[in-house]
Amino acid sequence: MMRAPMVAMPHWLSRTVTLAVMSAVLLWVGGPGSVHAQIPASSTAQVRPDVRVVVDVSGSMKANDPNRLSSSALDMLVALLPGEVSAGIWTFGERVDNPLPLAPVTAEWRENALRLPPALQNYQQYTDIEAALRTASAVDGNGWRHVVLLTDGVIDLPSTRGTKPAIDIASRARVLDAMSPDLVRQGVVVHAIAFSAGADVAMVERLAQQTGGLAAVVETPEALLGAFLDIVGRIFPAEQVPLDDDGSFVIDDSVNDFSALVFHDPDDGDITLVAPDGTRYSRDNVPDEISWQHEPRFDLIRVPDAQQGEWRIEGAMGANSRITVSGDERLVTGALPSTLYTGFEVPLEAWLESPEEATAPEELTVTATLSGEAFKAPVNATLQRRGKHFSGMLPAPTAIGNARLVIDARGESFHRQRVQAVNILPAIGAVVSDDRRHVELVAEHPGLNRGNTVLSGDLLGVPLVVEPVGRQRWEIALPETDEQLRQPLVIEGQATLDGREHRWKLPTLWLNADGSVSIDRAAAGPTLVGERLTQQAEEAAGQRSAEALADRFVELVNNPRLVVDWARQTWPTVRTRATDPRVWIGLAVLVLVLVVWSRWRRRRASGPTREEPHV
Repeated sequence: MMRAPMVAMPHWLSRTVTLAVMSAVLLWVGGPGSVHAQIPASSTAQVRPDVRVVVDVSGSMKANDPNRLSSSALDMLVALLPGEVSAGIWTFGERVDNPLPLAPVTAEWRENALRLPPALQNYQQYTDIEAALRTASAVDGNGWRHVVLLTDGVIDLPSTRGTKPAIDIASRARVLDAMSPDLVRQGVVVHAIAFSAGADVAMVERLAQQTGGLAAVVETPEALLGAFLDIVGRIFPAEQVPLDDDGSFVIDDSVNDFSALVFHDPDDGDITLVAPDGTRYSRDNVPDEISWQHEPRFDLIRVPDAQQGEWRIEGAMGANSRITVSGDERLVTGALPSTLYTGFEVPLEAWLESPEEATAPEELTVTATLSGEAFKAPVNATLQRRGKHFSGMLPAPTAIGNARLVIDARGESFHRQRVQAVNILPAIGAVVSDDRRHVELVAEHPGLNRGNTVLSGDLLGVPLVVEPVGRQRWEIALPETDEQLRQPLVIEGQATLDGREHRWKLPTLWLNADGSVSIDRAAAGPTLVGERLTQQAEEAAGQRSAEALADRFVELVNNPRLVVDWARQTWPTVRTRATDPRVWIGLAVLVLVLVVWSRWRRRRASGPTREEPHV
């Protein structure tokens, strides 16, 4: 996942300014369309999905969300929700509460939601993500249910429910292995946002991947804004027209109105909007029909019945600025998955919709571009005309992380874009064991398995055999190598899926020169990263348990009075269970241990006395 550096929450994101952000962005968001990768994007009459916001109020969030991003996130999402949809808000820690039940989003609903932030800082001691997801998704909806989970991503259950961390690990497994498939069957999509780089990011990624949602880690207001715009854009897509670097954009005769969302720094000067006829507008000089809202970080301008021609924005303009439009003629896309996989091409389809259902202009071209921070260069494709539709294959991505897929339709007098956020994962995750004796591989792509996938390895020119050890798991035995050399392990994959053959290389694994093995998230993928972290938690817990038992034993030996007190307290229970042979067996073992320990201590005491260091 892409991660931004932790910084202090700037003053501009205070609650007062956040309310202004809500009002402004609400005007910008809109437009029906595709709600999930499995729902046809061409249906304009489909039932609109509902949104369930699930906010972590656990004690760990107090530490991992020191800047109170969760409160700002809730405010922002409330603002982004369009009307005529249903939404609800849940909070969870040890228990799950529903301070704002699922209901149509109205002005009253928004006001009630804005009064909730104090409840988001009423922290509880534990973090029951499993119960929160089950409760929020259980309420029936009118269509697809989108759950937006805001958490630090660390499951932490009270010890009264069992032995820790076993109960936490079991809950995590239930969420990913049992609950997630059930949510998919119910039509529930989970979008997960983690508020800490130290969170269980692997769980957040897998939960979103399995249910068709988006995942992100945010630590700054800018990252938070981007994550929520991506989620809302996935649930409620809106058409855009390109905004050039010089601030110009073209409004054609099929556009009814447009909204310009212009980001900038607080110290930047005012911006000016220039119409095709040369009329200049500013925030202090606009006609009544144009809505202009100015805030320290952005300006939002809504222009109804817009003039045709080239408009221009003068002044500072941030990278996230955009122009959204609505009109009779629309660019529509086919099913766009929220998760892509390295080594696998992406089928794409797009077409134009209009009241007259006219054929797309002959000169119209449709292209696709996939780009992100981890990309050395964008991935491009041109879609071919097939009747009224355009289709093609986007080349397989090679980078891992968050990215944006842009479908661009351009003609002589028509230019539209659809922008969708996606997560990219390795098709097969790989990680070297701590002892460097073998490599574990797990399929992240749900369609890959031992029946249709062949893997091969190469270490310094020596071919390595990849053995299947499960339906979607493989293992490579590593030969003895020079521990002083940093050695590359190259793994290649070949798979036949849906009648197509795919070949790709996994990210190179490196054995470090110091003999240690680091986990490369890009190579390992969320499944193996999560398993490694779980294993480390179990080992640490076992070590702590053994140390605690040893400390308690030493304490009892050094203070016999504690043994007497313990005997007095437990004697009633022992007397009632005296007929149970397991009790006597346990006592015999304890006596034997005490005898052995006593003899060892006596023998050690009779040995040579250690002389203190002296000069």
